[in-house]
Amino acid sequence: MRLMVYSHDAFGLGNLRRMLSICEYLLKDQTDLSILLVSGSPMLQAFRLPKGLDYIKLPCLNRGQSGTLFAKYLGTELEETLKWRSHLIHSAALHFKPDVLLVDKKPYGIQKELLSTLEHLETHQPKTQKVLLLRDILDSPVKTIGEWKRQGYYQAIQSWYDQVLVVGMAELFDVAQEYQFPLPIAKKVHYCGYIRKSSQGLNRMELRWFLRIKPSEKLVVVTPGGGEDGYPLVKAYLAGLKYLPNQVKVRSVILCGPEMPLSQQQDIQTQALQYSGVEVQAFTDNLIGYLDAADAVVSMGGYNTLTEILALDKRTVVVPRITPSQEQLIRAERFMHNGLIRAIHPNHLQPKSLMQAVIAQLEDRAAPSLELDFNGLPNIANQLSNLFLRPPDREPALA
Repeated sequence: MRLMVYSHDAFGLGNLRRMLSICEYLLKDQTDLSILLVSGSPMLQAFRLPKGLDYIKLPCLNRGQSGTLFAKYLGTELEETLKWRSHLIHSAALHFKPDVLLVDKKPYGIQKELLSTLEHLETHQPKTQKVLLLRDILDSPVKTIGEWKRQGYYQAIQSWYDQVLVVGMAELFDVAQEYQFPLPIAKKVHYCGYIRKSSQGLNRMELRWFLRIKPSEKLVVVTPGGGEDGYPLVKAYLAGLKYLPNQVKVRSVILCGPEMPLSQQQDIQTQALQYSGVEVQAFTDNLIGYLDAADAVVSMGGYNTLTEILALDKRTVVVPRITPSQEQLIRAERFMHNGLIRAIHPNHLQPKSLMQAVIAQLEDRAAPSLELDFNGLPNIANQLSNLFLRPPDREPALA
């Protein structure tokens, strides 16, 4: 069986980490499966790839905080870069001949770079099943509905795709209802629950021993995800350490993220020297292990980071990103409403209030009002396994 995976890659590491988690689980679940991952993420080579998974690296794009796409490293025009990426994706499908195509987030890919591949598969390999994977929240309903209408995404799903898998819960955010999916599309939607990842390195006790955490000390892990826009959060946390009461003994590990500019990482390293018990790292491939070792976490509101924290039943303070998308803000609000986290709007971020929230989380033991479903990986595996065994059932593609 052959699965081709398209991973959206214009900002941060969230999409890549989520798709790699799915690929790794599928390879354990299906012994006769080969997976080809197609992505432009610059961090692909930093992850351990299991046997059965290979990848094609596309030229990098970036949309930064402004939301405007551009070629990240090459001095090429956007249109030229997109044509190049589209050709590489098409060529991969032509030669790999996937039984299932799993597409992350955008039905046509970035700037419709998947369109020629979809057309090719429909014409030359019509038995290939096409699946769209959506995270729990994309953006505000108003913005998402407008974009999907302009881009023709509703029609794309109805014409091209066999299933829509949502890694989330309708109880927290009903994607089909919030984004006004027409009935034919809503019938294709399956809510799979959130994704739970396992640690691949040192476990909780081993890491706490490695970090020399004393029984009387609390460990706080600070992670701004990929880190490209995480500097204000880390800076506020470091400045807030002076507000710690003397009786609260805290050790801190700051994971800057591989995409945080080097100058900002160096500034954080310098600031951290003012405080004892602070360790700064650029990147770890065992984030789950560090989260598991923590007593509390300070993070942004990305899907992967937040669900990984909550899957470990950790107390967290979230400062969500609010541009260019409202995704993290909406997720933080929904999760806070259900007692799962504490959240601070970035416009109100102050060192003292951030540290007060951290202390409150270290002391809080109240149970949340909603229990999250973390069976996302086995549910996705079940849905895809069924697709390998049955022919497509959908309307013909548009001419």
